[in-house]
Amino acid sequence: MAELSGSISVVEDRYRLLVDAITDYAIYMLDPHGYVTSWNSGAQRFKGYEPSEILGEHFSRFYTDEDRAAGTPAEALRAAAEEGRFEHEGWRIRKDGTRFWAHVVIDPVRSPSGELVGFAKITRDLTERKLAEESLRRSREQFRLLVEGVTDYAIYMLDPTGRVSSWNAGAARIKGYAPHEIVGEHFSRFYTEEDRATDEPAKALETAARVGRFEKEAWRVRKDGSRFWAHVVIDAIRDDDGGLIGFAKVTRDITERMESQRALEEAREALFQSQKMEAVGQLTGGIAHDFNNLLMAVLGSLELVRKRVPYDPRVTPLIDNAIQGAQRGAVLTQRMLAFARKQELKMEAVDVPSLVRGLMNFLDRTIGPNIEVNMRFPGDLPRVHTDPYQLEAALMNLAVNARDAMPGGGSITISARPERIGAHATLAPGDYVRLVVADTGEGMDEATLARATEPFFTTKGVGKGTGLGLSMVHGLAAQSGGWLTMTSRPGAGAQVELWLPVIRTGTLFATEIDADPPAEAGHRLRILAVDDDSLVLTNTAAMLDDLGHEVVVASSGKEALEALRGLPDIDLIISDEIMPNMTGSQFAEVVRRTHPDLPVIITSGYADLSADGVASSLPRLAKPFAQADLASLIRETLDGAELEA
Repeated sequence: MAELSGSISVVEDRYRLLVDAITDYAIYMLDPHGYVTSWNSGAQRFKGYEPSEILGEHFSRFYTDEDRAAGTPAEALRAAAEEGRFEHEGWRIRKDGTRFWAHVVIDPVRSPSGELVGFAKITRDLTERKLAEESLRRSREQFRLLVEGVTDYAIYMLDPTGRVSSWNAGAARIKGYAPHEIVGEHFSRFYTEEDRATDEPAKALETAARVGRFEKEAWRVRKDGSRFWAHVVIDAIRDDDGGLIGFAKVTRDITERMESQRALEEAREALFQSQKMEAVGQLTGGIAHDFNNLLMAVLGSLELVRKRVPYDPRVTPLIDNAIQGAQRGAVLTQRMLAFARKQELKMEAVDVPSLVRGLMNFLDRTIGPNIEVNMRFPGDLPRVHTDPYQLEAALMNLAVNARDAMPGGGSITISARPERIGAHATLAPGDYVRLVVADTGEGMDEATLARATEPFFTTKGVGKGTGLGLSMVHGLAAQSGGWLTMTSRPGAGAQVELWLPVIRTGTLFATEIDADPPAEAGHRLRILAVDDDSLVLTNTAAMLDDLGHEVVVASSGKEALEALRGLPDIDLIISDEIMPNMTGSQFAEVVRRTHPDLPVIITSGYADLSADGVASSLPRLAKPFAQADLASLIRETLDGAELEA
């Protein structure tokens, strides 16, 4: 019993030494009526009273005249007693009459039976905004009640070797140990195995003993084995002679703050990537549009030359070769426009299983005999809303990529299943089909996967890929109202998912154009051709002239309107969309006001997807177009105008 009493006495002395080390806080006791019963060195330092001057005096003398007149001291004690805590900031008065701005906390102190025996009062001088180590000498019961009132911080003592010698309610709540389970144990059990392996606990105590303080944020482990992100402060506690008698350790669980910060950083990174891809898409779309204009002039001129020059074995094959090269350039620009989401899609209700089955023979011939292709589709898969031809091209791109990732052979699995999306960061709520192309190839590391959909990025050798295949697939999915996701690990293959929206009842689709339209438009027409690019305008006029029409040319919307006023017998207008000052759609709306029955065809290097009103009903022709495409659309436009008339 004597040993237990002595142990308790040692703990009391250590507690008193710990409290007396605090000089930036005034920590003192009041009796139930507000009279001062204890006084620490911090209180003496910035209030100015010696213990003999203030013990037994009422604490209201620290308040301003205005606060005393308003009954603030009594209200503070009432709130603390009834609500369990009083906290406030306001002006307080020192012994010499000067004011300081104080942060005050008053906690009720109760006996084990619950009887109010006084108040613990903590005052902090915020005038200088300095935080230092706390110093206050209290009795064992006063100190225990003060520390046990804190539940958001684990506050406990360590002996010089690192063994736990006290444990507060906050430590029990955060770490999960009851006092009898942890007192006497080494504090290193709160560290991860990795930190213990590198001797982090000993390093922390050594730093605190050497410089007086250790502070760090790191993972810590609870009793149940779960981890939390902790902010840790360890202060060395010394006796009057400077001897180390232990450590004061304060731990705060800041997992929620850390996770919020990480989520914010991830959101910023996602926004940066989205903005980067958007900028690249705009640049790519602009380049593709301008390149389409050049191809329009090249292909159109070559086509006319091919028609007008008699066959010559030394010349004709060269012209055909040039036409094929230009057509390959047109395919490349279509992929660029697909990435930029500025290609014109012919949206239809697509039966994915039927489309894939119809593609199987071509797939087998393309990827070779060493690779097995499997299909897995449910029987009731709904149709999706997309362009079937672009979807076929996308699947071919994915299959070829998978083949190239499996030089020694393997398997490709094409599957799909319906999905319903609620709240989602990218997709609108609704029904989708998740179309998956998975392979058993080499896979990709994180760096490659992060760049896989970037335009012109490729892991293939020089001349073996444009780097636009996945970009095109990404653009098709996004332009269809869906999304593209990819997962992959080195050695574990890759899985590409196209999320495509399920077709909605009542959706309208683009009218298909005949596969083999006649080269001639019928009878001779007077056609107004408008384009700000002189090369394209010359080529379009030559095509129309070759079809037997009379052509009037204009290089801008304004010039075209002037020509229309001077030539009222125009039968048809063919206008470029992207022109300075006045777009083709805007020009068509002006024409519609004065010539409501005059048909207008819009041509463009990419479709203006945001067109509405009159512009949305205009027939469109994507550049570069062939003479047969032009003749077919002229005929269909005039036939449609006659039906409306």
